[in-house]
Amino acid sequence: MKAAVLGTNGIEVREVERPKPGPEQVLVKVRAAGLNRADLIVASGRMHGPSGGPGTILGLECAGEVTEVGSAVTHVKPGDRVMTSAGATYAEYAIADMGRVHKIPANNMSYEQAATLPVGLQTMHNAVVTAGRLKAGESVLIQGASSGVGLLAQQVAKAKGAKLVIGSSTNAERREKLKEHGADLAIDSKDPKWHEQVLEATGGKGVDLIVDQISGYVANQNLLATKVLGRIVNVGRLGGFHGDFDFDTHALRRIDYIGVTFRTRSVEEVREINRLMRADIWGDVEAGKIALPIDRTFPLDQAAAALAHMKANAHFGKIVLVM
Repeated sequence: MKAAVLGTNGIEVREVERPKPGPEQVLVKVRAAGLNRADLIVASGRMHGPSGGPGTILGLECAGEVTEVGSAVTHVKPGDRVMTSAGATYAEYAIADMGRVHKIPANNMSYEQAATLPVGLQTMHNAVVTAGRLKAGESVLIQGASSGVGLLAQQVAKAKGAKLVIGSSTNAERREKLKEHGADLAIDSKDPKWHEQVLEATGGKGVDLIVDQISGYVANQNLLATKVLGRIVNVGRLGGFHGDFDFDTHALRRIDYIGVTFRTRSVEEVREINRLMRADIWGDVEAGKIALPIDRTFPLDQAAAALAHMKANAHFGKIVLVM
C-alpha cells in the first residue's frame, strides 16, 4: 500500500507493507485523513510520544471503510463506514483500536467531513467536559480557537450549555469567522489588553474555564482572565513550551490548572474518553450541530505540501488528505 513516511529527506510517499489487525483492532481502508499539529512535530524529526523517527507513517485520524476486524470486535463489521483516531493514517490502510472507532452518521456525511472529527471530538470533549468540568450557564475561553480542535471546543461548549463562549485568534479575518462556529466574542491573544475584554464581558469576574492551546506568552493573562475558583486546562503549546508564570495571581484566584495529553494515557483510558464523548454529544454530531469547515484537501501524494500549508498557519478549519 502507499503511505506518507518520514524519510531521510523529509516526507516520502512510498510502498509499505499493509498492516494486519490484532484481536481488538480494526483495519480501515482509508478514504480521507485529517491533519493535526502533532503531525508537524513528527514531520520535523522530533518524537511525539512513542511516535516519530525515520520510517514513521504520519497521521492521527481518518475515515473510510472497515476491511477486517479482530475476533473481539463486535460493534463494527467489514463494509461499515467509520471514522477513527489512530496512528499511521496517511496511508491507504490503517489499524485502529476498537474503542476509538465510530460509525459515520447516516446523514450524508462525507469521508472528508468525517476525517476532520475524531481527534478533535475526543480531545475537546475531554478538555471541556471531563477535565474542565464545564456546567450549563458557565463562561469559557478557547485559546487558539481557529484551529480544527479549537472550533470543536467552541461547539462542544455551546452544546453543553455554556452561557458565554469566547474564542481567540491573532488573525482579524479568522476572528470574524469564529462567530460562525460558536463564539459570542472573539479576541486577539497578541493584544496586551485582551484579558480586559474578557473581564468586561464577564462583569469583572473572569471566565469559569479556559481551554488553552497556546500557553507560552498567554499564561499570565490567562490567570488574570479566570475567575476565582476557575479552571484552566492546558491542551497545547502553540505559543511556546515555556513562559513566565505569576504564581501569586494563580494562588490569589485559587485556579485549578490542569494538564491533559493523550501521550501518557493507556488504551483503556482512551477507550473511556471516547465512550464518554459518544454518550454525551454524539447526537449533536449526528444532527450536524458539531461539524468543521474544511480549508483544503490534498491527494496523498501531496502530503508534504499539505503539511507545509498547515505550517504556514494560513488555514481556517481542517486540512484533509484524500486517497
